[in-house]
Amino acid sequence: MAKINYNYEKRAREIEKEKKKEEKRKKKLAKNSVESDTSEINNEAK
Repeated sequence: MAKINYNYEKRAREIEKEKKKEEKRKKKLAKNSVESDTSEINNEAK
């Protein structure tokens, strides 16, 4: 019987975590840039 390759499953989980972390980081950056853009617009209007 073949031995189960747990390292492959572990690496797949690690890659998935990295993808989620990267998506979260991009989302956060986009949110911050939108907030800074709106605050700049509000400051110019005053």
